[in-house]
Amino acid sequence: MTAPDSLTATRAAYDAAADTYARLFRDSLRDAPLDRAMLTAFAEAVRGAGRGAEVADLGCGPGHVTAHLEGLGLVARGVDASPAMIGLARRAHPRLRFDVGSMAELDLPDASLSGVLSRWSVIHTPPAELPPVLSEFARVLAPGGHLLIGFWASESSAHRTQVFDHAVAPAYRWCPDHLSALLGEAGLTETARMTRKPLPTDRRQFREIHLLARKAPAATD
Repeated sequence: MTAPDSLTATRAAYDAAADTYARLFRDSLRDAPLDRAMLTAFAEAVRGAGRGAEVADLGCGPGHVTAHLEGLGLVARGVDASPAMIGLARRAHPRLRFDVGSMAELDLPDASLSGVLSRWSVIHTPPAELPPVLSEFARVLAPGGHLLIGFWASESSAHRTQVFDHAVAPAYRWCPDHLSALLGEAGLTETARMTRKPLPTDRRQFREIHLLARKAPAATD
């Protein structure tokens, strides 16, 4: 399956599952204090950079996390490949901007954002296609801008990526150190990492990883 075919299949799958997904996950942050803590740290880092607070939630789904970012004082917008997801987001959060788009080809100017959130949005990206996506994240970030990326970890450093059975579309787990190295190749330096071990009641017994990274500031900063 080629990258465009993969994106088309993933978009169609999420279009079909959009209503169910929104119902299941719209309150997902309520019982996730560590996730909220990382989002708060991300928001404070963006605001502290002194370059404005415009951020994009890439792979925003029905928009609940985008709205949470706005509540943290950011100027947040959402982008998702699924038109059905974007429709739900616009209805649920009419004050915010949501656009259909691809992470590999963002309709955003260079250096136009102070922050990028990619929360489990790269898990459906085939491994060979991830470096260009990370480079696109770096392109739209202003110097000194911050990225927060979330994903599931592979079993060990011996597994750079692992395919797993996802309910919606084929998906991948990543070795955190390997993904951090890919961020570095894209011009983004890891500044913090949070690992959450699965609870016995979690459906997936995978470690959750949140990486906070920063684009190098301008020489005068």
